[in-house]
Amino acid sequence: MKTVLSFCLLLGSVASLPGVAHADWQAVENVQTYSITGKTGAELYASIGERGPKVGNGGRAIAFTNFKLTWSRKYEPQGGGCVLVSARPKLIITYVLPKPAERLPASVAKSWETFISGVRQHELVHGDLIKDMVKKIEAVSVGLSVPEDPKCQKIRADLTVRLGELSRAQRQQSRDFDRVELSNGGNIHQLVLALINGR
Repeated sequence: MKTVLSFCLLLGSVASLPGVAHADWQAVENVQTYSITGKTGAELYASIGERGPKVGNGGRAIAFTNFKLTWSRKYEPQGGGCVLVSARPKLIITYVLPKPAERLPASVAKSWETFISGVRQHELVHGDLIKDMVKKIEAVSVGLSVPEDPKCQKIRADLTVRLGELSRAQRQQSRDFDRVELSNGGNIHQLVLALINGR
């Protein structure tokens, strides 16, 4: 399962200064589904392979987590320098999951529920990694101060570098998580085998 990053940073910008408040915020989390067909676990999984979302190099995924992140930031020139006094994120996370188009036989429905519950939990971990990244961005942004920057331009370039590092770290965490989960014997691998074999 790939995590596709739609990472829109409306730049705006790290030293923790007294009196600089961190905003309270919550991510908006949505679930979208794509339709699959089949009356057995094997048929359902084959349909996922045919209809699953295309990610990365065009391969199909069982599910993926996408996000859009924008910021409202306030810069203030202070003493010839610039300080980022507030930074409020708007984070929208979308989880894309498969959904059978028709009612399943009872025994298959039970296997499917176990499968999709595990897949959903997997994607929620990706969501948590994204939310953790946003918290780190907030921590590194609010109170950022750059001297000799009366027009608040250097601070934006400084912030861009810092945010790039945090974004790359988050993507690596997601890749590492997927590598373990999708490996032979990993959690997702086990869920797929259980679905196909009707367990």
